[in-house]
Amino acid sequence: NKKAFVELLFWKNPVAVYEMTKGYSSLQEGEGPAKSRVRPWMPQEEQELRELYWKYKEVEGEDVIAAILAHLPTPGRTRRQVVKQLVRM
Repeated sequence: NKKAFVELLFWKNPVAVYEMTKGYSSLQEGEGPAKSRVRPWMPQEEQELRELYWKYKEVEGEDVIAAILAHLPTPGRTRRQVVKQLVRM
């Protein structure tokens, strides 16, 4: 690829570097960074997250995200995932 030098001008993650050196689409399914294996949010989970946010957003002196994490029915979500989903919604 004659224009591959342009890709070197930008920061890359390890997966992008691997694909640049070994060929694009060279990763097999199930490989790659952990974020690609993150469970997607189901509509029921989004609704529960929305309700928990509205319930705890006005509580003084309490961390909203910590309260939401404590009351989420499905365990295994990280603080970062919850914040990212709230911003997305």
